[in-house]
Amino acid sequence: MHLPKKCSLFRVVLGALLLVALLQLLYLSFLSKLHGKQQRSRYSELFAHGPEKKKDKSGQELRERQERLRYSLSSGGIFDHSGQYRVYKNLVQSQWAGPNALTLATHTSLGNLHHLSELAERWRGPISVAVFVHGRDEVRLATGLLYALGALCPRVRALVDFHLVCLSGETASFPRPDPERDRPDPALGVDPAVSPDAADPSPGDCAAVFSRLEAHGRRRENYALGLNVSYPNNLLRNVARAGAQAPYVLVIDVDTVPSADLHGQFSAMVAGRRPAPDRVFVLPAFEIRHTRKMPATKDELVRLYQVGEVRPFYEELCPRCQAPSNYSRWINGRPGEEAGALEVAYTLTWVDPWEPFYVGPRDVPLYDESFKQYGFNRISQACELHVAGYQFSVLSSAFLVHRGFKVQGDFHARKDEENNRNRLLFRSFKEALKSKYPTSGRRC
Repeated sequence: MHLPKKCSLFRVVLGALLLVALLQLLYLSFLSKLHGKQQRSRYSELFAHGPEKKKDKSGQELRERQERLRYSLSSGGIFDHSGQYRVYKNLVQSQWAGPNALTLATHTSLGNLHHLSELAERWRGPISVAVFVHGRDEVRLATGLLYALGALCPRVRALVDFHLVCLSGETASFPRPDPERDRPDPALGVDPAVSPDAADPSPGDCAAVFSRLEAHGRRRENYALGLNVSYPNNLLRNVARAGAQAPYVLVIDVDTVPSADLHGQFSAMVAGRRPAPDRVFVLPAFEIRHTRKMPATKDELVRLYQVGEVRPFYEELCPRCQAPSNYSRWINGRPGEEAGALEVAYTLTWVDPWEPFYVGPRDVPLYDESFKQYGFNRISQACELHVAGYQFSVLSSAFLVHRGFKVQGDFHARKDEENNRNRLLFRSFKEALKSKYPTSGRRC
């Protein structure tokens, strides 16, 4: 029995359609597997799992870094003395294993963390960094970025220990790719609000991570963290100090850079001798125009100073805050001093309102953590050092430089309000020192 021609044609067409549908399914399946492979490859360097883990030495190091991060996070952090903040100490640890006389300690918000690139390039010793973040999304973002810096940046991995500080009601978690989306989770180092159209939004290399940090910072105003959120600068300084293992610590702001080879020069200066335990070593601080290259030596700095491209730190905003360092005496030190070994040039007595940057023993008094936001946070600690009997010795050729001139009008809207509040707090602080050091004849 023969089927009508129309029926045969229908079967042919139907068969062809089924074949096309089957080919489409196979094609979609292939694309899905390819996309999955691309996504797994995209994160294999940072967040490899199971069979995707590398079998070589770098893969083993990667797994060890992941396990250290998981261990740090599993603690849930610890609360500070006030109970307002949660602290994850040594969230990401460096590989430093050599001798160390001096650790650089610094603090920052996520918006200013990109300055660490220049700082790590200049410093030749361990660095302890306390990073403050707030808000669930930013805590996740910061966790991923700190991990990425340690995994992708050789100098950071070698030198930097990161400590994460957030509000007590927030917790950090291990960053993972989000399988429900075609792009990575922001915690892996991509902020969609910064680069929503990025062709390759994977974590990338070290330069890419710092670029993302800088882009993130451009949308943030320093100290303007949001309603009822204060930047706990003195808490952060203490957290960074506590992360230092060396007998001496230099505490600076993250956007400040020390002179070249300060770590080696200071280590050589104190090698084989024990400086007086009540002495701190002052580094004169300067600020430089944004367009100029950071000076490495005192000779380079003096040349820039003489043509007005470098000036004393806070010269426009609070000249009295740094003037006691005696810039003229330091600048006009004996000829050739910058080429010699680091030494003490002269010793000064603290006067109000001097707030020097200095290298000090690990056991100097802590910063008072009740000072937050802008004003009196560093001067309060310098005041206590004076009352406690410390000497302030200025180093012959070491210095600090802040990127950019500080000028009126560059601050957040509530700066004056915060300064006035902290001024009142400083008065109470000075009164409390009389009870803390009853036998001291010094006052501030």
